[in-house]
Amino acid sequence: MIRIATKLGLLAGALMLAGTAADARPRLTGEEQLAKLLEGRVAGKPVNCIMLSNVQSSQVIDKTAIIYGSGSTIYVQRPKTGADSLDSNDILVTRLTTSQLCSIDTVQLRDRNGLFWRGFVALDQFVPYTKPPKVALAD
Repeated sequence: MIRIATKLGLLAGALMLAGTAADARPRLTGEEQLAKLLEGRVAGKPVNCIMLSNVQSSQVIDKTAIIYGSGSTIYVQRPKTGADSLDSNDILVTRLTTSQLCSIDTVQLRDRNGLFWRGFVALDQFVPYTKPPKVALAD
């Protein structure tokens, strides 16, 4: 019985050390996460609206931006107000009157765990980012 308790104690200690080592890695800021996501992409001309039917994914970057994926293009949305409330654990709730998400719209934020309302963001223009075409080398 003592052996089992000793082994469990050693295992618990090892797990605690492993968790501490994993937590020791510096977490990227929102701006650093965004820069990493945009690596190798080129910004296009900002647009006021995007078609929601073309949006395949969305991602919240803490206190920074909302990313909307549409094929090979990603749209970066840096809200006019409320960006400091953005949390990657939020669910985005959007109520629209048209099939487009526009710079005049707002998005409500809902906590994923407690499902309580956390606030909202007022959208701004969407900046499209694409990968530049590859240039073929001449022989």
